[in-house]
Amino acid sequence: MLLLSFQNPWTRAQVEGLLGGGGLAELRSRLCSRMSFGTAGLRAPMGAGFSRVNDLTVIQSTQGLYSYLCRCFPDLRVRGVVVGFDTRGQEESGCSSQRLATLTSAVLLSRNVPVHLFSSFVPTPYVPYTVKKLEAAAGVMITASHNPKEDNGYKVYWCNGAQICSPRDKEILWSIEQQLEPWSPSCWDEDLVKTSPLRTDPLVQINSCYMDDLNALCFHRGLNGICPLKFVHSSFHGVGHAFVQQAFQTFGFAPPIPVPQQKDPDPDFPSVRCPNPEEGESVLELSLLLAEKENAQIVLATDPDADRLAVAEKTAGCGWKVFSGNELAALLGWWMFWNWKEAHPVAADSQKVYMLATTVSSKILQAFARIEGINFEETLPGFKWIGNRIQELTEAGNTVVFSFEESIGFLCGSLVPEKDGVSSAAVVAEMASYLHNKNLSLNQQLHNIYQTYGYHVSQTSYVICSDPPTVQRIFSRIRNFDGDGSYPKSCGGVQIVHIRDVTTGYDSSQPDCRCVLPVSSSGHMITFTLQNGVVATLRTSGTEPKIKCYSEFCAAPGGSELSVLGVELKKITAALLDDFLEPDKNNLIGPNS
Repeated sequence: MLLLSFQNPWTRAQVEGLLGGGGLAELRSRLCSRMSFGTAGLRAPMGAGFSRVNDLTVIQSTQGLYSYLCRCFPDLRVRGVVVGFDTRGQEESGCSSQRLATLTSAVLLSRNVPVHLFSSFVPTPYVPYTVKKLEAAAGVMITASHNPKEDNGYKVYWCNGAQICSPRDKEILWSIEQQLEPWSPSCWDEDLVKTSPLRTDPLVQINSCYMDDLNALCFHRGLNGICPLKFVHSSFHGVGHAFVQQAFQTFGFAPPIPVPQQKDPDPDFPSVRCPNPEEGESVLELSLLLAEKENAQIVLATDPDADRLAVAEKTAGCGWKVFSGNELAALLGWWMFWNWKEAHPVAADSQKVYMLATTVSSKILQAFARIEGINFEETLPGFKWIGNRIQELTEAGNTVVFSFEESIGFLCGSLVPEKDGVSSAAVVAEMASYLHNKNLSLNQQLHNIYQTYGYHVSQTSYVICSDPPTVQRIFSRIRNFDGDGSYPKSCGGVQIVHIRDVTTGYDSSQPDCRCVLPVSSSGHMITFTLQNGVVATLRTSGTEPKIKCYSEFCAAPGGSELSVLGVELKKITAALLDDFLEPDKNNLIGPNS
């Protein structure tokens, strides 16, 4: 009966092989649990099993999504659902993003739901953009973003264009579990997307609308047309090449120079050890070599689904400065606010201007807001929280000029309630062009910003732990560090003045000791505020078996010695990891292990 559920011959063969070869432990891990929604939707390795991404689990997920949408939208058969996909694929399981998107569409079409299925791969932000543009009920993007090549995922967007968050994710999961048996053979019928009159292809219309809407983020087109800077762009074997080329054209730039080895889609990501540009110089090697050869000053790299952006700049000493997500956010936040301010000289206008960031990201936008008289808000980690908050704020008549998460996810303006590497690449190019005209580099301007708003020195690190009981034990120890219910009182010899535990809802900085941020029991997240100005957060990843540590030294404007801040931050971060996580005792694997 079990094998009947796996109609894909490749995944069926995987199950048969495990059954015949006595791989009971592997079968147990694949069949005795199901995927759940994390910070980036459903995400797991491709292959056979209910805990993996495959034909069956995507059909089950779509059946559950359909049932939930029916309860929420009486006009579902009018509004329809948007479906997009990236370029991932795995030969041994017969899974590809395009095939999984086709099966997603087949399930919906079999229930007479209109499907706006892209005919080719698109950047992830195109799906929420299309949901809003076409007023669809929901959207599904098949992608695992920058995860290893073995993975794939299923991201769900609501009618407001933002990714679903609690409680919708739990309600959809419940609906999935009620619909595990495929309804009919038509759920597997890939030809439905070719024959059904309910299927439309929004690619040409949406791409044209998106590029037109990008003009709202272009402030200095005249300078762009005569810009002497050269730009190199890598799409990391993903979807980004053509879209970034078009975005540059929209801004009036000459096209960026593509990295030839990484320009075209390849699901094996053969030229990088890891398809994540956030890893920095080690994965940008081909881009930097090409930039040296072409005498290009700026390197831009979008991740495989083009929702993230990494940036590097050639320095005066002939080396390269690879900006962290927090540093790039300082630049983009300054740029977006400065251009907004130029267009809105009346001070009263600023009362309805907002910037947003996830709580594990730099507090630099908070410093902007405090000094400039605008509003700043934090959200839980994951851009889905930012996306939903953007929608709430804009519906109330506010303007969100910039939002970000430290993992190189940026949104300039509110074009789409999702991080967007394509628009961010064009905006960075224009900012670099403008600054070059003022005889400034990006890095020089970054230090100007820190002089005005205070240095914000940050560090992100992680350890790998694939054993959930160990993770539970680590965080239970932190929550009972000095006895039952007593958190640590110091770190690295510095007093801890506030503790916020989003998992339990505790926040010592509030009069009632209750969290302002929503309580989230899906993972662990504890933030420590130290007496010396360091803010550090330990949290479990929503997409990988990691415990992440985000730490930042937030200094007052002017006068801070950058090197001193950095040394102090490293000391505190090392103490946090050693004392609270006990990596040797718990067999945790560091990033360089």
